[in-house]
Amino acid sequence: MGRQHAEPATLTAHHDCEFRQMLDHVGDKWSLLVIAMLEQRPAKRARFSELKRSIPGISQRMLTATLRSLERDGLLTRDVFPEVPPRVEYELTPLGRQFMQPVRGLVEWLQANWSAIRAARDTFDRRSRNREASLPRLVASR
Repeated sequence: MGRQHAEPATLTAHHDCEFRQMLDHVGDKWSLLVIAMLEQRPAKRARFSELKRSIPGISQRMLTATLRSLERDGLLTRDVFPEVPPRVEYELTPLGRQFMQPVRGLVEWLQANWSAIRAARDTFDRRSRNREASLPRLVASR
């Protein structure tokens, strides 16, 4: 019997709670930053303190939770070295490195289209301000 190939995924094909949870997780700002910071390292690995210093604004608690989640999802590994004090390093797995391919594509698309996005935002903001400015006149005239 030949192998059956799954149909290509569509954006609405996965209503499974775990699948959506994974999308939310890898799409959050801390997970992407942790993965990007690890990917930029020559060995694709770093200690907790190095990651903390390289990600402005992340708390120790949030970094710990993010690293655990990424480890659980198989995107990075946690290696504990039997030293005093213990040394712990995090490294991207092949799955974590592979994850960066579509992320790089998204970043390249954002860079190529940033001026159009900025212009659309400016236009929207101007229209919103104009609507808000005209609202009191509409209410007062009734």
